[in-house]
Amino acid sequence: MPGNKMMEREIRRRCLALDVKIRYFSAALAIGLCWGGSIFLAAQASREDLASQVARVKDVASIEGIRDNQLIGYGIVVGLHGTGDSQQTVFPAQTLISALERMGVTVPQTGAMSAMNMQVKNMAAVFTVATLPPFSRPGYKLDVTVSSAGDARSLEGGILLMTPLYGPDGLIYAQAQGALVLGGYMVAAQGNTRQVNHPTTARIPNGAMVEREVPFELKQMRTISVLLHDADFHTAERMAAEIDHALGAPRAHTIDSRRVEVQTNSNEDIPALLDRIESTEVQVYPRARVVVDERTGTVVIGGTVRLQPVSILHGGLSVHVISETEVSQPNPMSAGTTKVVQQTSVQALDKPVNRIDLKEGATVEDLVQELQRIGAGARDVISILQAMKEAGALEADLEVL
Repeated sequence: MPGNKMMEREIRRRCLALDVKIRYFSAALAIGLCWGGSIFLAAQASREDLASQVARVKDVASIEGIRDNQLIGYGIVVGLHGTGDSQQTVFPAQTLISALERMGVTVPQTGAMSAMNMQVKNMAAVFTVATLPPFSRPGYKLDVTVSSAGDARSLEGGILLMTPLYGPDGLIYAQAQGALVLGGYMVAAQGNTRQVNHPTTARIPNGAMVEREVPFELKQMRTISVLLHDADFHTAERMAAEIDHALGAPRAHTIDSRRVEVQTNSNEDIPALLDRIESTEVQVYPRARVVVDERTGTVVIGGTVRLQPVSILHGGLSVHVISETEVSQPNPMSAGTTKVVQQTSVQALDKPVNRIDLKEGATVEDLVQELQRIGAGARDVISILQAMKEAGALEADLEVL
């Protein structure tokens, strides 16, 4: 019927309009969610950027296997001006005798010129240390540090005789010899002494020559392990992602909070690959850390340390024990004797309590200003930081040196 057809067309028109409105509303809702999500992600990214630092991989990590090696040796320093080891130190004389015998000089075992009667004040027994860098070849020169092993007063003006430098495996990797350079001195005359720095430790720039290389071949590396200096899972994940982006392929994966492994291809140029890996920039998320040195009273607070609202009451109790020595003199013509009497007095001083209020959003700068306001010393600051850590108001790792 015509009336029914007209009604059917009207129903279809209204349904189509309703469908358009629903689609428009859904699109608007989706745009709104995407916009809000982008704002949330941007805010989250901004918060992460505040806690992160951009650094190269080579500055925050190292390649496993490419490392320094420590060397150590024992020798003698000669040419001192009467400031060497005394006769009470036995091993320098034994070292001198061994060196003389290797050069064909025989020292008698008995008599006035025997080894037991040898007095040599112009030499000193020393330990020599050096660091062997990776990929060092024979002929490469190293800096050497020389330290006295006996009771020598100064190494000024001395020359180190040829000293072999050993590695942890007992093999000789370098030979050290040369004139010593001191960063201090000591002068003594008629019981008066003047000393600057440590005259018993010296350096020899380029004083050692490498004789043996540490075997290590880059071509044999099938997997490159990048080791973070500070273990952190988030930093390790970001590093793996940035390395994949730099290499253009998913070749890096995180093993743990410190290790990221990168797979190498066959016949790949390993030095070029290491160059690309080490030059990759990555966002590093350092731990919030407070370092305390109780010996020197030094406190170092990192910029990423967060503080929670807390009230601090700090006071101090000072106890002074004073001992004085007095002489008790008897009266004239009496039978008493003179005696020394010690008088001891104890004084206790309870300092008033100082209060610090740190409200929500307080920074490390606020804490430092409040501590300076109450006149807190280095020891007081260390005690306050330890108490704040125990109370949960200090969101950082507290390290005591």
